[in-house]
Amino acid sequence: MSAEHTSALTESNPKRLSPRKRAQSFLMLGIATRESEQAMDVSEKKRHAAQAALRYVREGMLIGIGTGSTVNLFIDALAAGGTRVAAAVSSSNASTERLAAAGIEVVDLNDAGTLELYVDGADEATRDRHLIKGGGGALTREKIVAAASRQFICIADDTKLVARLGTFPLPIEVIPMARRWVSEQLVRLGGRPVWREKLVTDHGNHILDVHGLTIPDPPALERELNQIAGVVTVGLFAIDPADLLLIAHDDRIEVI
Repeated sequence: MSAEHTSALTESNPKRLSPRKRAQSFLMLGIATRESEQAMDVSEKKRHAAQAALRYVREGMLIGIGTGSTVNLFIDALAAGGTRVAAAVSSSNASTERLAAAGIEVVDLNDAGTLELYVDGADEATRDRHLIKGGGGALTREKIVAAASRQFICIADDTKLVARLGTFPLPIEVIPMARRWVSEQLVRLGGRPVWREKLVTDHGNHILDVHGLTIPDPPALERELNQIAGVVTVGLFAIDPADLLLIAHDDRIEVI
């Protein structure tokens, strides 16, 4: 329900409505309230997952930072938690801005070398710790920073935990001139690529979101997609999966 629709319902005078219309109005308000409460629940789970990752951060660590709403909560928790890291390597311009605002120094990976820890979220995750990432468009730098880290901890709420990857469209970053060519190859593999037209990545590339893929073997598909000319990064993190998943449920943090 839109905010305008909800506002109109709340501002209407119930006395001017028939009993049937009045009941429909209150029903729709009830649906909006339940949707709001559900959204708050997911947000709170993300916060719990972010806070759970703090136990793996040690004073003076050099860490990698991912991108997305859950990672934003981790950055906020890190800034408020009292544990001072030496510096952070960021996976996106958006995370760099948030880290700087939180007073955490951001350094270049070329200067940092191997990192002790990388913390990031996921769009989907399995119990094999295979991930789909890239909903925020930062998959290339995310994969680089993850590879340069000794430990990759993925934080997520339980809505992201799935039995098989593929319901969330698979993001693939491509060189702009190769977008059509790559799309044709993806169709031959059974996918339905959709160009995310309003997004240009931090590297000036395009994103194809691939719908309809069946992914029984994520590492095998990642290898196959990596061989398509024009592909920069595939949003599958399966050849090198997360080392640890911290999944926030209603009543607990599950460590996988």
